Amino acid sequence: MKSLVDIVKGCKRNERISQEKLYRQFYPGLFALCRKFFDDEQDIITALNNGMLNVYKNIDQYDSAKGELFTWAYTIVRNAALTHLRNNSNKPLNVEITGAIENAIGHNPFKELDWGDIYYFLGKLPPATRAVCTLFYIEGFMIKEIAAQMELSEGTVKWHLNEGRTILKKLLTKKDIY
Repeated sequence: MKSLVDIVKGCKRNERISQEKLYRQFYPGLFALCRKFFDDEQDIITALNNGMLNVYKNIDQYDSAKGELFTWAYTIVRNAALTHLRNNSNKPLNVEITGAIENAIGHNPFKELDWGDIYYFLGKLPPATRAVCTLFYIEGFMIKEIAAQMELSEGTVKWHLNEGRTILKKLLTKKDIY
């Protein structure tokens, strides 16, 4: 079996076998990442594949001194998932903000859950709200970073966090988890 260094060298030479090995090695983690943003397996695979294509195209930019290859690929695939969400969302990601919604960021509704439950409850959220909640509660992004990544205002990000908490609170209360 090739080492990761050899696989990267092969990817830089545009070798299909090396690209396939990298894809297969990173697939479980990157699939789980994309699953946080989408219910539909077609959307998950599309986002993952688009992200991996970007990884292959930009593999020359990877610098092992700056971090792990998986972390670099994870960031690229996450950005591809966000792009796919923006480009294919049936509903606008921006909404009108009314009222104070600062309490949306206080409690992490996913803190007490295992991954199976997290995926289940994320699946109950509208796509844009799901993406914002994933970035904030699971990925640890700040509101300002989410706004920049998703091309939204900070107020809209806060609205999505509040909307997500409202929906999740109802669902989690039914399950006596909240």
